[in-house]
Amino acid sequence: MFHLAKHARADGPTGPTGTPPPPGDIDEALWRGAAAVLGANWTGTYTVPSRTLYPHQWSWDAGFISVGLAHVAPDRAWRDLRSLFEAQWPDGRVPHIVFDPDVTERDYFPGPTFWGGGGTTPYPGAPPTGADGVPARRSTGIVQPPVHALGAWLICQRAPGEAAVAELRWLYPRLVAQQEYLATARDVGGAGLSAIVHPWESGLDNSPAWDEALANVPVDLAVLHRYSRRDTLVVASDHRPTDEDYARYLAIALSYRDRGYRDADLAGRHPFLVECPGFNALRGAAELALARIAEVVGADPAAHLARAAGITRALVDRLFDPETGMFHVRDLRTGRRSPARCVNGLLPLVLPDLPEPQVSGLVAAITSPRFGVSARMPVPSYDRTATDFDPYRYWRGPVWFNINWLLWRGLRTHRQETLAGTLRTALLDLVRDSGYYEYFHPDSGAGIGSPAFSWTAALTLDLLAAPDDPG
Repeated sequence: MFHLAKHARADGPTGPTGTPPPPGDIDEALWRGAAAVLGANWTGTYTVPSRTLYPHQWSWDAGFISVGLAHVAPDRAWRDLRSLFEAQWPDGRVPHIVFDPDVTERDYFPGPTFWGGGGTTPYPGAPPTGADGVPARRSTGIVQPPVHALGAWLICQRAPGEAAVAELRWLYPRLVAQQEYLATARDVGGAGLSAIVHPWESGLDNSPAWDEALANVPVDLAVLHRYSRRDTLVVASDHRPTDEDYARYLAIALSYRDRGYRDADLAGRHPFLVECPGFNALRGAAELALARIAEVVGADPAAHLARAAGITRALVDRLFDPETGMFHVRDLRTGRRSPARCVNGLLPLVLPDLPEPQVSGLVAAITSPRFGVSARMPVPSYDRTATDFDPYRYWRGPVWFNINWLLWRGLRTHRQETLAGTLRTALLDLVRDSGYYEYFHPDSGAGIGSPAFSWTAALTLDLLAAPDDPG
């Protein structure tokens, strides 16, 4: 998410009404503050990441947001996921942004005209309505990490009942279709891992993990004259991607768009194809969540369990480096693994059947000077000891709440309870001291980006509630 807007739709509540009190003896001010952020960012249909910066619906944001809403407004949690999946494409992909038609093109770039090639349909070849007869909504043609099945399962865990089962019945075939798309159309390397076709698909937009692959994408700065950046008009340019990187991002998106977002023959024509350990670990976690959902809705969980096991094996075989004790991205154009030690290389910790040598390597990395989790500070997005570590520039150093929440879950999954408790303390102290920011300075803890960011607020609620079983 690099893109900014001046305003978002102002309808919907300005704060939570009837917010349930916090469970147990926990920080009530932090709880109510987080719930208030989610209330203010609710449009009446879904929750935006930020009223000022991100005025549309983002895919993986919706998954994280639903986890927090489950504690204070489960009906809104389900509505968020429904809203997103109502925009699912016929091939199963869930777009990374679903656009609000009431937000003008001049307030956000790249908006629906860019992604649609100037057309008025939601995407090339789109039907006028979706499978449910709902008018199709305009969207991007790329995806984001599939955290939605995990979100759906956790809503059901946090707020069980007949309504939750009914929602799972509606979502289950759509979640399966999402996973099927990623497992087939995106298995470019043929080894059981999904390839991402754009850095934005990873969620870690300008991470150093992509530097080597991006270096092979030609730079045409003229594209910035055709499509003007708006982010650097309102945010310091040294907090954002460089012009060269942004030109590459637009070129990659245009390459995919101008071929109708077709995935056939990606290996032969697309300029950016990378296997990301974080993306694929979350895809494996989604299969495990789907196995649990399948049992609730009367489906067979076996295929989901088998696919999750296959993803774990492929991650270990293709992306783990025994010398670093971490997972690294693989550029499918060159076959090389990036040497950069980035936080997406720690995310396979969320997989419960990850072998012990890999678990030990990741725990060692998390506690090393490179990432240095402590009671004072969570895990940064990049190796602190790297010469190009940048504490301000988006995914090249700052701390991100959603990634640390996933690592907290992974540590608990592998019975690293003491370290998980340390990380939880650091995260809650971060928002207690600085607020519910989009991301944070990795040394001072100062908030950076949006000051009322939905997934930070949502996951604060989940950390405060901290059920004995992480789900």
